[in-house]
Amino acid sequence: MAITMTWQSEADTEAAATQLAGLVAPGDIICLAGDLGVGKTTFTRYFAAALDIHKRIKSPTFTIVREYTDGRLPLYHMDAYRLEQTGTEGIGIDEYLDGDGISIIEWPQFIMDYLPDQYLWLDITRTDDTTRQVTIKPVGERAEQLAESWNGGQG
Repeated sequence: MAITMTWQSEADTEAAATQLAGLVAPGDIICLAGDLGVGKTTFTRYFAAALDIHKRIKSPTFTIVREYTDGRLPLYHMDAYRLEQTGTEGIGIDEYLDGDGISIIEWPQFIMDYLPDQYLWLDITRTDDTTRQVTIKPVGERAEQLAESWNGGQG
C-alpha cells in the first residue's frame, strides 16, 4: 500500500512531521529518500521539535549518526549517503535500529541490505520551490499501522 500526498509549503512539512512524531513508538524507523535539498533534514528538524528535542538539528552527513536523547523519545538521525561505498561495519547501526528510540535515515537506499523488516519509507520529490510530492511506502505491519494513522499533516 503506497500513499501519495502533496506538501504545498514548509508549513505542510512541519504539520506532517509533527503529526508523525505523535504516532511513533520506540524502535520505529523512518526512511527519507529524495534528492539533495528536497527537505529531508527540514522534516527531521520539525519531527525532533515535536519530540521535545530542542537542540539544533543538523544534517549528519559527515558524522553519519547524530543522537538526540533529551526529548520524549531518543532520536537517531542518520545519513547513509557516504555508506554506499563503505557499508555500515564499525558504525553499530543495528544498535540504533534495534534501540529504544526512533531512527530517521536519510539516503536509506544506500543501506537497503541492513534495514530490518519494519520501516516507513518516504520518497520526497520537489515539484517546485515550495511543493513536495511525497510517496509513503510502509514495509511491515507496524509501518502499515503508522501509515494508516498518519495523514501526512493534511487535515
